[in-house]
Amino acid sequence: MNRDRFAARRAAFRKLHESGCFLIPNPWDAGSARALATLGFKALATTSSGYAWSKAKQDHAPDVDAVLAHCREIVEATDLPINADFEDGHASDIDGLTKNVRRCIDTGVAGLSIEDATGDPAQPLYAFAEAIARMRAARAAIDASGQDVLLVGRAECFLVGHPDALNESVRRLRAYADAGADCLFAPGASETGQITVIVDAVTPKPVNVLVGRPTPYTLADLARLGVRRVSVGGALAGAAWGGFLNAARELAVGSFGGFAGNATHDQIDALMRRRDDA
Repeated sequence: MNRDRFAARRAAFRKLHESGCFLIPNPWDAGSARALATLGFKALATTSSGYAWSKAKQDHAPDVDAVLAHCREIVEATDLPINADFEDGHASDIDGLTKNVRRCIDTGVAGLSIEDATGDPAQPLYAFAEAIARMRAARAAIDASGQDVLLVGRAECFLVGHPDALNESVRRLRAYADAGADCLFAPGASETGQITVIVDAVTPKPVNVLVGRPTPYTLADLARLGVRRVSVGGALAGAAWGGFLNAARELAVGSFGGFAGNATHDQIDALMRRRDDA
């Protein structure tokens, strides 16, 4: 892989976070990444859930080697900057986290996110001080690499059902910003009031908002709230699975009506054509 090519992608990705508001959709395999690249998006992000489902696994089940191979596959699929959904760094200890962040950088990603969920229902979030130390370790690993990779700090308070999710998210995101996170993200914060509080709390650092279902607001509305970027997590994979299951259920009762909304063979083939393939 060409590091100069990665440098250009990484510079472009950082520039996107300086002003405006952009959509960063989440493909789950090389084909969906290639298709999204044809639609004018300026960057893409991996999705832990979408990828896991494509491998007949539940979210968070793939191991770090599989996830890194997937990141490399998505990076190679297009010329766009890629942000890795790197969960908790796939390590509970800081040495393992540091090693895995270095490996993730080597896949060519332009950004990576580190979240504070442990996966343990008994203690769903890393303790506050430990979570900050982990973010500092990720920052140090990126800096030591000499690569301009964007670090996204994620507070998972809403997703794990914290009793004071908004305030705890703000407390953690401010600390992650101080620890070196370039962009902040509290998935599950979906009400405009919540989003405004988070944006105001960490300004001037950019904020990512997750939108995975129909909402009363638009991208333009989020931009007016000061949101810098919007991702969709596993929602596009869910849309694909929804279409597949609908058609499959029709087939199961002897009907072919579920194919009515299909893209044609030629349409999909055209989406897979890369500029350098022409």
